[in-house]
Amino acid sequence: SLSEVTGPAFARDELGALDNDLLLNYAKDGKPIGEQTIVHGRVLDGNGRPVRNTLVEIWQANAGGRYRHRNDTYIAPIDPNFGGCGRTITDDDGYYFFRTVKPGAYPFRNRVNSWRPAHIHFSVFGSGFAQRLITQMYFEGDPLIPHDSIMATVPDKAAVERLIAKLALNASLPLEALAYRFDIVLRGSRQTLFENKL
Repeated sequence: SLSEVTGPAFARDELGALDNDLLLNYAKDGKPIGEQTIVHGRVLDGNGRPVRNTLVEIWQANAGGRYRHRNDTYIAPIDPNFGGCGRTITDDDGYYFFRTVKPGAYPFRNRVNSWRPAHIHFSVFGSGFAQRLITQMYFEGDPLIPHDSIMATVPDKAAVERLIAKLALNASLPLEALAYRFDIVLRGSRQTLFENKL
């Protein structure tokens, strides 16, 4: 129906105050273990204009490389204070911001000694659930990126580079958290590579 294709609309008042703070949004009796990290950037259209009021969701493994999912059997422990997911809505400049821990690498069981580099999954919604784009963000300087089986499937090296968040010391919090900038471009020659829109 038309309502299924066009709705729902996302509004700021539907989000909790801590939805974009993965350090606190699942914490039971302390903060999660790991390197505190800020991930921020802008959602842009193909002409570089901001895409405002867009729902951005992330999910990730904890600092040990384990997801809070019953099918994840990796030996790293579950962090009782880390849920691994968050969401926010872009502001008028298309800007988004998350506080989290840097995820750990984990074994990828498709071949011997294969590891996934640290990464965060992103989904960006249009005006409804039928308009959802999914991608992954990697961290600048991670030595596992050139060895990753998933990244090896991307023939365009420029597209690979656009999936790597750059260290942003100007946005880091001294003595607290490093920051990484990851802009998401929805279309055009600088488009972010999306898993469901190749």
